[in-house]
Amino acid sequence: MITSKQIIDCLDKVRSGSPLVHNITNYVVMNNTANALLAIGASPVMAHAINEVEDMAGIASSLVINMGTLSDNWVEAMLKAGKKANERGIPIVFDPVGVGATPYRTETAKSIIETCNPSVIRGNASEIMALCNTNVKTKGVDSTASSDSALESAKALANDTGAIVVISGQDDFITDGKQVITTSNGLPLMTKVTGMGCTSTAICGAFVGANEDLLLATASAMAIMGLAGEMAAEKAEGPGTLQLHFLDALYLVDNATINANLKINHETV
Repeated sequence: MITSKQIIDCLDKVRSGSPLVHNITNYVVMNNTANALLAIGASPVMAHAINEVEDMAGIASSLVINMGTLSDNWVEAMLKAGKKANERGIPIVFDPVGVGATPYRTETAKSIIETCNPSVIRGNASEIMALCNTNVKTKGVDSTASSDSALESAKALANDTGAIVVISGQDDFITDGKQVITTSNGLPLMTKVTGMGCTSTAICGAFVGANEDLLLATASAMAIMGLAGEMAAEKAEGPGTLQLHFLDALYLVDNATINANLKINHETV
């Protein structure tokens, strides 16, 4: 069973180690995710130029690949950076944004998984299901399914790829195919802020960059995201102010908050 103390220890390692998280992410969320990484205690760098991604991945603690806004040059950069990260043995977190919406996105996601061997794959329910079944369609970048409905797909994907698979939703499910961790913090209002899922992917990058146990690190990242969302919602009047207070909450979340409010379940399947 995962305890509050383990979550706290993972967070402490992020804040004390300030891992360098190399992000190849989309235009929509660059500012949001960079600020979120800074708030949690990590060091973000946004670098997608083909000329430098290998060098950047060569010094980073982790690599985050997010395919929200695709182009051929960006895909090439993602693959180059992923190969370099594999050479160095640093963890890769992959966010297959919108996979299943178009053939190009589906083909790109599969290519990234096959070439880069991600350590963590995080998506919404529809995205995780689409990675396992090419007949599943997504509604742009939004999920059309509940997170629990994708759990079997997540376990199959984890077993096939060796990655930790995360399904984001009202409950977040984190699995390595043999264990399932459920975090139940967070609020529906978080879905009204663009890029919250992408932010959680980046936060996963910070935690796996600072902690060796990737399953625990990923679960800790998702738990902290949910807790920060709850803290922010206490002061927010709507999506705009939620985003404002969310960054403060990431910065301020402490041991007492985790001990008092963590909602987590751990089971072997």
